[in-house]
Amino acid sequence: MIDIKKNGNCALICVIILGLLNPIFAQDKKAYTICANDKLVPYSELLNACLEADIVFFGELHNNPIGHWLQIELTKDLYTKHGENLVLGAEMFESDNQVILDEYLNDYISEAKFESECRLWDNYKTDYKPLVLFAKEKKIKLIATNIPRRYASMVNNKGIKSLDELTKQARKWIAPLPCQVDLKLSSYKSLLDDEETPSQESVNFVFAQAIKDATMAHFILENFHKKTKFIHFNGKYHSDLKQGIVHYITQSKATLKIVNISMDEFNDINSCQSGEQNIANFIIQVSDSMTKTY
Repeated sequence: MIDIKKNGNCALICVIILGLLNPIFAQDKKAYTICANDKLVPYSELLNACLEADIVFFGELHNNPIGHWLQIELTKDLYTKHGENLVLGAEMFESDNQVILDEYLNDYISEAKFESECRLWDNYKTDYKPLVLFAKEKKIKLIATNIPRRYASMVNNKGIKSLDELTKQARKWIAPLPCQVDLKLSSYKSLLDDEETPSQESVNFVFAQAIKDATMAHFILENFHKKTKFIHFNGKYHSDLKQGIVHYITQSKATLKIVNISMDEFNDINSCQSGEQNIANFIIQVSDSMTKTY
């Protein structure tokens, strides 16, 4: 005979234990959260702000898959409204490769030829190829904004004045000279090895970063017109605090409406991290346990 009272008590205890354990096992595993003004906000709020902007800067973590997925999703959503007025730009493509990029986007050359001749980043196929294929499919412009790395290396090794030695043809691929660099900007100041008397090597390194920023800003503005809606993809360093590229944009066109997005990894993404909000209009928080693309 079954002891109903005894078994009933056991069942009650099991229900209580399961109830206590349930919050542990039932927690959602969020891939990301978004913060704005120290509050968690939905993706729709970020999208609406981007839809109204002239230029959107998506400051990525280069090896974060969630960031790359959100880049293509945001691009698709912006295209839905802006269509052919949407222009993409990327740090990951160097300005002197624009011809090769255009030839591929317009089906003049094969994918294999493009990938072999256009100095692509090692993580191109996993992280940036979806953006290129989307631009190709929709026939929208994709601008190679970054300075050719050989010229950034010249500045890093020999100083900013070394660019004066370049031919007129070579200067087409960089920002107009002379390039004014504000070493008081915190993003640049943080790279100096000694703020009082920095070494020439660290000054050269900062100027190499600055000429990248100035060149990316130059090619963004060169391809921006009244109806353009521009989204630019770059490492977060180049747009955080609305410095870097954004600084050079606003020095030239202060009236443009700019939205900057940043990313960071945290142990807890269920609330906004204190002291982060001044970095960007929107901060995408990703778990620090997220897998990497390289």
